[in-house]
Formats: sequence, C-alpha cells, structure tokens
Amino acid sequence: MAQALDIDRWNLECEFNNTDHRTDLNGIDRLIVRRGQPFTISLYLRSGIYQPGDSSLDCVAETGPQPSEQYGTRASFGLSANIDTSRWSATVTSPPGDMVALSVCSAPDAPIGHYTLTLGRSGRIEFVLLFNPWCPGDAVYMDNEQNLAEYVLSQDGIIFRGSYKHPISTPWNFGQFESGILDICLRILDMNPKCLKNPGKDCSGRRNPIYVSRVLSAMVNCNDDKGVLLGKWTDGYEGGVSPMFWRGSVEILRNWDTQACQPVRYGQCWVFAAVACSISRALGIPCRVVTNYHSAHDSNSDLVIERYINENGEPIQSREMIWNYHCWVENWMTRPDLKSDFNGWQASDPTPQEKSEGVYCCGPIPVRAIKEGELVFKYDAPFVFAEVNADVITIMKKKDGNTSKVTSTAVVGQKISTKSVDSDAREDITHLYKYPEGSDEEREAFKKANHQNKLLQQQENEGLHITIKVSSEMRKGCDFDVFAVVTNNTQREKKCRLVFGSCAMSYNGFLGKNCGFKDLLNVELSPGEGEPIPLRLNYSKYGVLLTEDNLIRLAVLLMDYSTGETTLVVRNIVLDNPEIKVRILGEPKENRKLAAEITLKNPLPEPLENCCFSIEGANLTTEESKERKLGPGEDAKVKIYFTPTHSGLRKLVVDFDSSKLCHVKGYRNVIIGK
Repeated sequence: MAQALDIDRWNLECEFNNTDHRTDLNGIDRLIVRRGQPFTISLYLRSGIYQPGDSSLDCVAETGPQPSEQYGTRASFGLSANIDTSRWSATVTSPPGDMVALSVCSAPDAPIGHYTLTLGRSGRIEFVLLFNPWCPGDAVYMDNEQNLAEYVLSQDGIIFRGSYKHPISTPWNFGQFESGILDICLRILDMNPKCLKNPGKDCSGRRNPIYVSRVLSAMVNCNDDKGVLLGKWTDGYEGGVSPMFWRGSVEILRNWDTQACQPVRYGQCWVFAAVACSISRALGIPCRVVTNYHSAHDSNSDLVIERYINENGEPIQSREMIWNYHCWVENWMTRPDLKSDFNGWQASDPTPQEKSEGVYCCGPIPVRAIKEGELVFKYDAPFVFAEVNADVITIMKKKDGNTSKVTSTAVVGQKISTKSVDSDAREDITHLYKYPEGSDEEREAFKKANHQNKLLQQQENEGLHITIKVSSEMRKGCDFDVFAVVTNNTQREKKCRLVFGSCAMSYNGFLGKNCGFKDLLNVELSPGEGEPIPLRLNYSKYGVLLTEDNLIRLAVLLMDYSTGETTLVVRNIVLDNPEIKVRILGEPKENRKLAAEITLKNPLPEPLENCCFSIEGANLTTEESKERKLGPGEDAKVKIYFTPTHSGLRKLVVDFDSSKLCHVKGYRNVIIGK
C-alpha cells in the first residue's frame, strides 16, 4: 500500500509560476495561474521521503461556496506518472528525497476564480485560476503572440470617438494588472444576481467564457444589479462626474469596490466598453473595444429607424436614434453551441439600451453571424445587426398634421474601428461585420435577416444633388463657414426652398439648441453646377451650446417646388480641441522619478480659469499640477513628475480641465528601461 506524503511546509514558487503563466504583472506575492497549464509547488516533508510508486498524495481542488463534483467546482485526483493537461492532474518531477517538486495542472475547462487545493491531510494552499488564451484546450485560445500581447497583456489602448468623417483617438488606461484590480473583477462576478441566487450553479458557469461575457455585459452597467457604472446622457452630472472625466478603468473599479458596490457615476458607451475590456483582459479573455460610426438604436427589432423632422428640417426627438458613434467590445472565444464557422470575435455590449432575457445586457453574438444575417443565433443578433445595417426612413411632420416621406442618404454602420495591433493607428474592421454595399453576398445576408426594406430597390433622386462641405480646420473657439452645395442635374432651371440649419448635439443623438440657421425661400438653380451656400457658425453663439462631445449637427433640407420632392442631407461635425504636447525630460527608468513637460495653447478668445493638468498610466505613480489662469492664445507649460514602477512600453494619458475647456485629452508612448 502506498504511503501518504507527510507534508511539513511548502513554497508556492509564485515568482516562477506567475512569470511562466504570464500573470506576474499582477504581482508575485500570491499564486495566480492559468487553466490547462502546469504549475510547480515545492513540498518539504516532515518525515520519510518520496519514492516513485510507493508514495501517494490525495489532492482536492475546490472553488466557490458550494464545491461540487457534479457542478465541476470540485475535483479529486492523485499522483500520476505524467501530467494530463486535459484534466486536473498532478505528478512529481523531482528525484526521490525529502523535498518534492509537485507539478499540478488544472483542466482547460475548469471554472475560473479563487481556489483552495488540499494536499493530503496537512496541506492547504490558495490560488487564483484564470482563462488561458495560450492553451489550445481552452475555449479562449488565440494562436497569435502579437494579438495576445495586444488583446490580453496590453494595459493601455486607444478608443475611437469623434465622427465618421473625423475619427478622434482617445487614450485609455485599462490597467487590468494594477494592484487589487483582479480581486475587484472576481468580486464583480460574485455580486451578479445569478451568483447571489445560486452560487454553486453560477461558479460552475464560470468555466464557460460565453457565460462570463454575458454576466459582465450585465454587471458593467447597474440597471438590474449591483453593477459598476450608472449611465447618464442628458442634463448635468450632479452627484458624480462627467463620463469625459475618466482616463482609465482603474479609478472606476476601485471606487465601485470601496463604495460597497454602489454604482460609479457616470458612464457612457466608451466608458462601459473600456471597463468591460479591462475586466475581460484581467480574467484572461482576449478583448478589444470597437467603435461603430452612425450606429442605429432599433427599439422594436424591425431593422428600420424612423426619423422625424418638422418643416424647417429640424429633428423631432424620438426613442429610435442614430448615434454619432457607439462603442462595444469583442471577446475572442469558440462557440461550441454554434457551428465552428462562428468561432472567433464575439460582440458584447455593456451599455444598457434594450433588455435581453429580461436584463440589460447584449451578446455575445459572433461577428460572423452579423455579417451573414444569421439573426436566430444567440445572443441578441437582431439588435447588433440593426446597429450596423438598419434602414433609415425620414418623415416630415407638417403643421397641418400631415406627413410626407423625405428622401435621405443616411447610411448606418460606417467605419467600424478598433486599435491596430502594436500601433495606435485605427484598424477598419467594417468588412468583418458587413459585405461590400451592393454585393450579391450583402443581398443574401439581407435575405437571411429578412430585411425587406434593404431588399427594395430605392429610387434615388437624380434631379438635384446636395452635399455639405466643411473647412479643414474647425477648432473650438473659432468662427468658420460650412457650405451647402446643390447641383442641378436636370436640363431645366429649378426653383427651390433651401433650409440650412445647425444645432449642438451629443454623440448618442440627443439634440441641443440652434447654432446657426438660414431659410432661403427662392433659390434658383440653373442646369449644371450649383453655387455653394454658406452658413456662418460663430463661437459667440455655438460656444455656450456645445456639449462635451464638441459635436454640431448640420442639416440641409431642399424642397423642389416643381415636383414637390423633399431631400434631406445631414452631416455631423466635431470641433477639434487644442493639441496637448508631451515631452519627456531625461531617460525613462524603472523606479526612478521622471519629469514630463506638458504644453497646451488656449484656443478660446477668452481667459481660462482653474486650469488643471493630470496624468495617468499603467504601473505609474503620478502627481497633479495646477495653473491658475490662462489668457487668450496663451501657452500653458507645466512639469509633471511620475515614477514608473515597471519596465516596458507605457502610455501616458494627459487630461486638461478648465472652466470652459473641459476634458482635453492627449497621450505619449514611453519606453521605460530597467
């Protein structure tokens, strides 16, 4: 009969194991490993020695409050001759003696989370188990080292905002390896309603990245639970801070944790997506933030957005809107519940928009399913399909109560964007969501989706053509012109009414007050080229109306008196904030204080009060610096000191705030040596 090993003490070899499992950025003070990959523990025996074949060790791995072999949250195993990476197993890799090198491997589909591992009668160790995208047996396996470095290990990134014509890079510190963040991410899983109701079943579900992604989609917003963020898109931000304030996920997650799981105020789509990305990467699921320009919010699943305007071309607010942009995340995983064609990137949206199975969450749905029009697949395919493919119908409501259809050229799902691997450049991934417009494949996808509106051949108004032209430099603080250009493609002169209007706008389609308006009742258009018609936008008028998004909606409404046809063209413009210049003084070294010189010019024709620069980045300790006042056209130049705590590439995220120029963001990549 085999003799049980008599264990006196042990060493978890955290530095070696965590480095081997690519979790060392979480620290090396405790054992954090990835599933399906062996780790080594040194056991020191109280008596006797280890003899192959004559020594035994009963091991029990458990997770969750109600460990159960039935749920897969408890596994019992003994010593074997070799490690079996397909299940929980253990083997001794050292020669006979009183020190035993025990190699342990978890199953590649084991639930993630906090574990206890009992070794015989005297040993009890604790560790954290994460998803393992480096393990071929794991459902999140990704066979590309560059992609893994970007989508799992990178702690900073770029989120694209702005407009379709003018994408703007917003830097973000995901900070998934910052102190305490992993424990907060696991606490988020523990606070989800499914866990509170049935913790054993919920912990069992954590073996499946589909389940975990869906839980995170619900828990990043607080609409149904003790989630992380409260969304707010209108009015002020009393009782919290503007979503524009956040430079990274770390402060948000720590605030939620320290405030007894009360929601952090406030978030909007890019903040929800960025926090979801941080949590996914922390848990080991490859993840990226995606931006969809001209994103439709379809509330009734008919794949059609109905927009209403009055006789001046001014929009009438409705629940179905086209967001200037919308952000969500994609998580990488297999879909054993679907065909293998649908493995890979899965869209998941934590911004609370519509309920799914009674809860505000969305996804994961294979990106490939959206492209193919497979709307019966789980989860929430019709909603995501509409975001990138909905048809747009514009209807004019007249004063007498009658309505008429207006010809418009609005197209949703433009320039779908994410950060490139190994670069801050924008990668266009529209082709992953949609076939080329007008292609046979696109038509087949619409047939599968039963999108009848898109299948109808639309008659374009070839008689009159409108475009909106803008100047190349539209900076906040300047006066500038925008132009409506109308071309008469017919053989006879046309007499028309032209209404050219503008209003402030938030990125999700909510409309503010008029920034400039022109109503020309008798525009005569000769055959051929038309004259550009200018609309002057003055800072004195638009400055006080702008939201933090710096967006202005331009709309041209043209009514042809001879045919009665009405055409609407809309364009959203984003006004540039001033550039923040960052210069590093000295050679960046680990654990050495470093200075950054930060410069910004006041672009406004008025002084700025209470100016404040701040800086953030992964594994940095930082300071803030204040400027009291900045005159018109004046440069602000300050030094900020910070201490890099790890070597490698870091993104310094700089934020400038003042009374009239809020949340101007800039960044600088810095390589920190040892």
